[in-house]
Amino acid sequence: MKHIQVPLQPGGQEYIELCHLLKVAGLADSSGQGKRMVADGLVRIDGRTETRKAAKIRTGVEVHCLDHCISVVAAE
Repeated sequence: MKHIQVPLQPGGQEYIELCHLLKVAGLADSSGQGKRMVADGLVRIDGRTETRKAAKIRTGVEVHCLDHCISVVAAE
């Protein structure tokens, strides 16, 4: 499994929407493709399949998709 760390944007951003996270992590070419991946049941959070395309992903949450683990970390 490949691990990817995605930092939040500096300036107080507290979360990133799931479909945008998939794009930023390089697993989706666009947020729209990320939405389709969620709709197709390819994304898991805390061991459960996630169905909310705009779920708010915060620091410390790990998202699993296509044999990748995406960790959201605080901005530097």
